[in-house]
Amino acid sequence: MHDIMIPLTVISFLCTIIFIFWRPNVNEAIPATAGAVLVLISGSVTLSDLGIITETIGGAAITIMATIVMAIVLESFGFFHWAAEKLLEKASGSGIRLFWYTNLFCFLMTLFVNNDGSILITTPILLMVLRNLRLKNKQKIAYLLSGALIATASSAPIGVSNIVNLIALKIVNMDLYMHTAMMFVPASLGLGLLTLLLFAMFYRILPRNLPTPKIKIGSYPLVAGRHPLQDNISPIPNEKRAAIMRNILIFVFCVRLSLFAASYIHFPVPLMAVIGSIFLLGWRWFYLKISPADMLSKTPWYILVFAFSMYVIIYGLHNIGLTRLLIYIFEPVVSGSLLHASMVMGFLLSILSNIFNNHPALMVGTLTLTNMGLDPLTLKISYLASVIGSDIGSLLLPIGTLATLMWMHILKKGRVMISWGEYLKVTSVVIPITLLFTLVILAYWVNWIF
Repeated sequence: MHDIMIPLTVISFLCTIIFIFWRPNVNEAIPATAGAVLVLISGSVTLSDLGIITETIGGAAITIMATIVMAIVLESFGFFHWAAEKLLEKASGSGIRLFWYTNLFCFLMTLFVNNDGSILITTPILLMVLRNLRLKNKQKIAYLLSGALIATASSAPIGVSNIVNLIALKIVNMDLYMHTAMMFVPASLGLGLLTLLLFAMFYRILPRNLPTPKIKIGSYPLVAGRHPLQDNISPIPNEKRAAIMRNILIFVFCVRLSLFAASYIHFPVPLMAVIGSIFLLGWRWFYLKISPADMLSKTPWYILVFAFSMYVIIYGLHNIGLTRLLIYIFEPVVSGSLLHASMVMGFLLSILSNIFNNHPALMVGTLTLTNMGLDPLTLKISYLASVIGSDIGSLLLPIGTLATLMWMHILKKGRVMISWGEYLKVTSVVIPITLLFTLVILAYWVNWIF
């Protein structure tokens, strides 16, 4: 059995990643589960290891599921169509204003939900808005690509917006409050620079004056077919919509703030997220008479299966010596200074993410860091730089994140064509500059506050 352990584990990993890239429309939990089963058969992951893995990802999984429940509740109140109408209203006929409001909307949705959920929500909304405005394909790409890059990169400032960030937090024994204190300023400045670069790239093709919309936004579905969360368009009377939406958003914002407060006072963050979701479900039940039972069918449980299966595969690679190899190569450089640690781990994770996808890349990187014997501050900055690499650097190629893979698939369904060449023409300029800037700011920011 030992003779086949290493080759079978490596083959399982490679086949899983290749299948996800090759068939992005297939539920990613299927190839990940198959790969995890093969790793278990190889013996590189034992039954006792499964207990460690469950403990590691359990809290992160519960937190992410709770935030997705919040997104489903928002949809039940007709939030997404209301948001689309507000985008057009705020744009006031200006394509330039629509660009800035689009990116602000995508940023906020990631902070309110998570990066994958934000893509699932914002992309259909933008497709609906842009189709209604009858814009040209290249003009649609300007809004859709910038929105997708901002939505995905916006998971960097706070760990709660990305399940793999939460898992990595657990591995390095870092709480959510400390992560945000060290990361929010550098990552937010990086996002600001990324938005400015995207605006400069797309300025010439953004329409100065938007055409008059064909029909009212709320009169047809978000995309051709059915939105993943859609049940109805607007169950709230028009005269009450603004007040209801405002109150719900304030409540959800308070729930998000409570997660950081819980982390600060060492109250279990997953439990706080669940409490917030229960209150929101109760509100919906009282106001719309919709039972919480629909969560069983609407919640994307496959995300849990995918995260667990991928971590089994990565743990197998860890057990057969991958992290020891990375430690041997990179430990001398990472230990040099905070700036060295930030730059090396940030660019390493960017490369690994664009080759293997950011989920396995960050897991490998984090396991490597915990075995380097680094001092606590260097370990933390190396982890944060890894997050920047996996959340921002991974956007260089469409295959770097599951969010961008889903985005490409949604665009295809929405009949908006974008080639790899068109994608790379933008990202090859904006992503390396943003990555370098953010990593340098991270090193100096952490050095300053400590």
